[in-house]
Amino acid sequence: MRVASFNVENLFARPKAFDTSDRSAGAPILAAYSEFNELIAAEEYRDDTRRRLRELLVTLEVYTVRDGVVRRNHTRDPRWAWLRKNRGTFDREPQDPAKDVEIIATGRADWIGWVELAKEPVDEIGTRTTARVITDIDADVLALIEVEDRPSLVRLNKELLGGRYEHVMLVDGNDDRGIDVGIMTKAGYDIRSIRSNVDVKDGDVPVFSRDCPQYEVRTPSGKVLHVLVNHFKSQSGGGGAKRRRQAKEVRRIADELVAARKNVIVLGDLNEGQPSLTTPPANLKELFDGPLLSCYDLDGFDTGKRPGTFDSCGIRNRLDYVLVSKSLRRRFRSGHLFRHGLWGTRTTRPTDWYTYPEMRNHNQQASDHAAVVVDLNLD
Repeated sequence: MRVASFNVENLFARPKAFDTSDRSAGAPILAAYSEFNELIAAEEYRDDTRRRLRELLVTLEVYTVRDGVVRRNHTRDPRWAWLRKNRGTFDREPQDPAKDVEIIATGRADWIGWVELAKEPVDEIGTRTTARVITDIDADVLALIEVEDRPSLVRLNKELLGGRYEHVMLVDGNDDRGIDVGIMTKAGYDIRSIRSNVDVKDGDVPVFSRDCPQYEVRTPSGKVLHVLVNHFKSQSGGGGAKRRRQAKEVRRIADELVAARKNVIVLGDLNEGQPSLTTPPANLKELFDGPLLSCYDLDGFDTGKRPGTFDSCGIRNRLDYVLVSKSLRRRFRSGHLFRHGLWGTRTTRPTDWYTYPEMRNHNQQASDHAAVVVDLNLD
């Protein structure tokens, strides 16, 4: 059987702030988005809170500044975000154009609403290239990272993959930006149970940025695999401590499963590269010194000319992993990185790996991540 992990960077629509051509432009937008939605949860909005909320809405261009006056941005096609308001009153814009918009809500009880990131369609060639990558790697069990929702995954399978996969599943996680994790399995690879870890907490804070869903998959030969799909905290703003907690929790889950004599596969975008070929990622060591083996440490795994999986594919850009329990070591047959749909942020075509000739620039790539592919013999 073939198992693979692929960060597809959304299938049909993606927040504009995720535009990989200018990461520096999107970073403050994502930070403002997170801070705004955190601040509005407060029971009481003090004067300094309302001032900060207004500043954040200016950053998000929900409000605009004209001649020193803060007013609503009435565009139907916002650059970064929408302010959604369902009930109650959040702000008031005076009729006098020389006066600032006012945030009049005094707390969460006054209104129901949130900020939502504006999205734009993914390049059609990029979406079709994504489908081509999935077709070409031809995995029996495929984990997909950064999928906007289950309907999008179903649509991809039906319209662009010809119904290649019998089972398509995605459980909404903790990230409301449309970057969840999902799984697709072929006929005969039945999903027998699903367990979400979305509510696992470290104090009052969820451990997982998205989720760590556990899928119990029965193969045609009758073997059972416990597949844990992950997308750890991004490197934006550091995030090392958060990834360390996530790795620790995944290790705890894996330990329990292995102690019960289960076959375990942990895979996904763990968002941290290795300092060297022989040194594990600093914050992911919990996953590398226990019952799991990294695919990169298995004899016969081929990375090609470059060791990494993201953008330029250096070792510090090895962000995507497949780790298997030691019970599967003797079942491993081969593995490789599939980069045919990866262009990255460069302006010219990559020369260290083959790319589909239909791609002409980075906007048409399937993703700036390679797919990680592992072949196992479970007969």
